[in-house]
Amino acid sequence: MPSQPVRSVRRTVRVAAPAHVVYGMLADAPRWPVLLPSYVHVERMDFDGAGETLLAWEFQDGRVRSSRLRRTLRPQAHRVDFEQDDPAWPGDTVAGSWSVEPDGAERSLVTLWQQTPNAPANAPAGPDGLDADTAGRLARLREAAERWDRLDELLLAFEERMRVEGPAELVYDFLYRVEDWPELLPHVDGSSVREDRPGTQVVVLDTAAAGAGFTAGPDDGAAGFETVRLCFPHAGRIVFKETAPPAPLTAHSGEWSLVPDESGLTVVCAHRVLLGEEPLEAALGAGALPVDARRQVRERLGRESRQTLCLAKWHAESPVRRLRQGRGGSRR
Repeated sequence: MPSQPVRSVRRTVRVAAPAHVVYGMLADAPRWPVLLPSYVHVERMDFDGAGETLLAWEFQDGRVRSSRLRRTLRPQAHRVDFEQDDPAWPGDTVAGSWSVEPDGAERSLVTLWQQTPNAPANAPAGPDGLDADTAGRLARLREAAERWDRLDELLLAFEERMRVEGPAELVYDFLYRVEDWPELLPHVDGSSVREDRPGTQVVVLDTAAAGAGFTAGPDDGAAGFETVRLCFPHAGRIVFKETAPPAPLTAHSGEWSLVPDESGLTVVCAHRVLLGEEPLEAALGAGALPVDARRQVRERLGRESRQTLCLAKWHAESPVRRLRQGRGGSRR
């Protein structure tokens, strides 16, 4: 039986960021969703200080793809070796490495090498696209890394919490059934949901433009914002990422999580945001500063999260109240 042909691609780009900064971004995979556009979620399954296993979900060409990565981190050499298994190509593994070399004090040369056996011709995004995939990943890394000296100002992370004295299943049901939100949430006017696989949702929410984005004017109508959601019912988690958030946001990802205890649970909505660098006046008005963008983003997303949390609480606690009232009435 003839051996399977192998395709290999190696590309290098110059990045205006120090080598240790670029390597840090490559090593910190759980932060990729807010820095690299295609990543929806990265879950670290195990880590021993050098080797790790990751589960990664990406949104490309209108669909969600998941993969498993086994990585070896070599911080002294500024190198990451990896093997990636993609369910779209059963039996095939993409092997490769990222390497970062200093190019002066504040510049780097970043090389991505990838190798894979040839997949069937009809495999989506198969190895015939490996060269384009390599170039695209380098370009996205370069764009993120070259913000390195401004990331403290551009990154924003926060969460909203609410205590619920009701079943976790009812809270999760409310958060999962996003198609019902237009009838329940004041900031949602309409929604459409595509669920190609159980637990993987591509959602378009129609919200009042003035409430959902900062660029809307008084005469603008509703605006649809696409969000990818990964639902993990047994873990009580729903991870989400907006695919094209409104200005001044460049990236917006987060997670709904249910934390149970003896008498109920706490529901948490966490947000991770990357602000854009375009003139803030276009999004927020004349004289706007980064601190204004941070404040307005925090206020808007926090308000919408609290509205959703309040209704999830009501949805879960109402049956409990009715049950208690019924029991009380039977004793009289």
